Amino acid sequence: MNEIKTKIKAFLSRFFGNHDLQADEDIFALGFVNSMFAMQLVLFIEQEFQISIENEDLEFDNFRTINSITNLIERKTALPV
Repeated sequence: MNEIKTKIKAFLSRFFGNHDLQADEDIFALGFVNSMFAMQLVLFIEQEFQISIENEDLEFDNFRTINSITNLIERKTALPV
């Protein structure tokens, strides 16, 4: 598991109790996410990875799984070509 995924999983695990969250598990389908948690997740991502989450990034599919969050961060931190 890469460093981004490790940090995301560690953050999410604080809220998910004893559930061993897998990288492709849908956190919305598991019922762990409410609006307050969603805001905390966005703030964590912005602060931890020094990126700005824009309005167009705020789609469920970008935050549904550890893998999708990682993909969003990698896209946002990629150097412009």
